[in-house]
Amino acid sequence: MTTAVDITVSREAGDWAEDAEWLAERAALAALGAAYDDEEGPAELSVVLADDELVHRLNREYRGKDKPTNVLSFALTEAEEPEAQEGVPVMLGDVILAYETVAREAAEQRKSFQDHMTHLVMHGVLHLLGYDHETDDEAEEMEALETRLLATLGIADPYAANHQPPDR
Repeated sequence: MTTAVDITVSREAGDWAEDAEWLAERAALAALGAAYDDEEGPAELSVVLADDELVHRLNREYRGKDKPTNVLSFALTEAEEPEAQEGVPVMLGDVILAYETVAREAAEQRKSFQDHMTHLVMHGVLHLLGYDHETDDEAEEMEALETRLLATLGIADPYAANHQPPDR
């Protein structure tokens, strides 16, 4: 498990449970432990617990999609690698979850809210670290990693039933 990344979890909106911050941090740490190289130096990321209204607005403004989605990832290192400065953490980006969509999907897929939320945080963090699912090969690699990481937390394969990657 990595200690080189500082994770900030904030509640902006939504009816998140008391343990939501802990679940988000645990999921982010699991993803980072598998996919972030400590030798890259210290880094920061944030997880924002939001609602459909906020995520809908961000999805429309930044992705041109006029609807809410379950999770958005805004990587701050996509365009080019930032120059690392000694002792200054690199900001990896933000992962933003929409409470109502996460709750609805969990119910529709007959999954616990906590397991679905954990999966989506992991999925979002992996996007920040350069993973994607635009091609079949990328999707297969990302899904396999997510499934393996979730299993370490006692969470069943989220792709077993409907083989669809989460939105980002």
